Amino acid sequence: MKIVSVDQTNMQTYLNLSQPYEAEFSVYTKKMPDENGLFAMDTLIGGNVMGFLLYIDNAPAGLAAIAETSAGHYEVCDFYVVPIFRKNKMGQQFAHQLFAMMPGEWESKQIDGAVHAIAFWRRAIGAFTNESYAEDIYQDPYWGPVTRQSFSTLPA
Repeated sequence: MKIVSVDQTNMQTYLNLSQPYEAEFSVYTKKMPDENGLFAMDTLIGGNVMGFLLYIDNAPAGLAAIAETSAGHYEVCDFYVVPIFRKNKMGQQFAHQLFAMMPGEWESKQIDGAVHAIAFWRRAIGAFTNESYAEDIYQDPYWGPVTRQSFSTLPA
């Protein structure tokens, strides 16, 4: 398992992996592909949004887009692991390594109806924080009601 930052040399890999991510969530976002079969992306890498790629056995296995909303405050914007790699808690390990790389205050939000994503984030965050996180329903200006987990990765 290796995590690399997205830059111009691997941006196409990130963009390629973003398509199955967008397709998987289209049932909740109501997005449809364009005339070329591509989904529009809501989160673009750049500015305060950092992109990461997960590699397993040298294969691109996942992506993450993390926004630093203010100094030391992070939000998981996009997170995806290719289905064949969703075993042995690879997604959880990916999330945990990202939390460890960027100590601070974190939040993750899941769109209404995405019960598998909500369950994943509860397990991953709970395992990392020893169940020390807050959860609420947040009214997102873009997505509407979302489930949100807030937690700290800083030492107590």
